[in-house]
Parts: sequence; C-alpha cells; structure tokens
Amino acid sequence: MALSPSLGDDPVLEWHKSSHSSNDGPACVEVAAAPGTVLVRDSKDPRGPRLAFRSGAWAGFVRFAAAG
Repeated sequence: MALSPSLGDDPVLEWHKSSHSSNDGPACVEVAAAPGTVLVRDSKDPRGPRLAFRSGAWAGFVRFAAAG
C-alpha cells in the first residue's frame, strides 16, 4: 500500500463509488483501476490523498471482504 497525493480528477481514471457509501454519511469510498494498481479515495475529498494498492493485493482484499 502507498499513500499518494491526489492530482484532482484525472480524466483517464474512471472512479466508482462503493454501493455501501451514502451521500450524507462519513464513509464514502471510491476506487479506480490503473495499470497494475487500484486507487482508493474519499469521495467527499476527490482532490485529497489516495491510497494505492497493487492489483493482486486489492483482489485478495475483495475476496476476503466478500467472504466475511
């Protein structure tokens, strides 16, 4: 995992908001896929920092979360 500064809305990235996020709650998460990496950001702060995960690590997390 790496913490990377946001460059604002990168037009190349397609961000997807979590179905568990709400517009009025504190837990609003968006993800975007980049080559070999999945980026995660707070949807309420799209210009803020992003977490970057290797694609394999993200896939493992999703499998774990889905099983839980």
